[in-house]
Amino acid sequence: MDKLTEIMAWKRQEIAPLVRHVPLGELVLLNSILPAPPDFAAALQRADGQLAVIAEIKRCSPSAGLIAEEIDAVEQAAIYRGAGASALSVLTDTKYFGGELEDLRSVTKMFREERCSIPCLRKDFMVHPIQVRQARENGASAILIIVRALTDDEIGALREAAHASGLDALFEIHNEADLARAVAHGAKIIGVNNRDLAIFKTDLGISERLIPLMPRDVIAVSESGIFTPDDAARARGAGAHAVLVGEALMKAAKPKTLLHALATA
Repeated sequence: MDKLTEIMAWKRQEIAPLVRHVPLGELVLLNSILPAPPDFAAALQRADGQLAVIAEIKRCSPSAGLIAEEIDAVEQAAIYRGAGASALSVLTDTKYFGGELEDLRSVTKMFREERCSIPCLRKDFMVHPIQVRQARENGASAILIIVRALTDDEIGALREAAHASGLDALFEIHNEADLARAVAHGAKIIGVNNRDLAIFKTDLGISERLIPLMPRDVIAVSESGIFTPDDAARARGAGAHAVLVGEALMKAAKPKTLLHALATA
C-alpha cells in the first residue's frame, strides 16, 4: 500500500463516526449565518505582479519528519502575516501532520478579531461534505480536493459542498489525468503537487510540465519543493500565480526575508 492510499484509508476511518447526510441547503443556510471569509482566489492574484505565497503551518509530515513539534499555530500565523503572506494553509490532520481543527479555528479567530483579511486553506484529506462544513464553521476560506485520491462522485460532492458553503476549492493534481479530471469538474484553482504522495519524491519539473496545460482562466499554484528563490522563479516561469510553501518557511530564521525573496523571484 502506498502512503497516500494508507492516509486516505485512515482518514475515511477517522471521520466515519461523523458522517451523515449534509444537504446543500444546510450549507447555504450556514453560509448565510456566519461571517463571510476572506476571498482565497482573489488573494492568489496579486495586483503587483508578484507571486502569491501561501504560507503553511505544518508541524511534521511523512516526508520531512518532525519540522516544528511545539509550534503554536496562532504565533506562526502572526509571523506569516507580518512577513506578508498572501494566504495561509493550515494543516488539520493530526495523525500524519501533527495538526488539528483547533489550529484553524484559533488562527481564523485571531485574524477576524484583528480585522485581517488573509484567507486560510483547510489543508486536510477531504472525503466527505461534513469536513467542508467543519471548514466553514472554523473560518476557512477554501478546502483542498486531492483529485487522485477521490472518485468523481466524491469530487463532485466536495465541490458542491464548498460552493454552497461559500468556500473556494483548491484542486490538487500530480499528472495529466488528474488535470483532465479537475478541469472536467470546473476547477478554478489548481495546485500542482510536485511531490508524489505515493512515494514522496519531489520534482519541480512536474509544475513546469502541467501548468502550461491548464486553461487560461485557471489560477495555478505550485506546491511542495519550494525552498529557494530559484525554485519560486521556476514556478513563476511555468506560469504559476502562487506557490505553497511549508517546510522552508517553518524552519526559516528570517521568514519575512525568505517570503519576500520567494514572492519577488
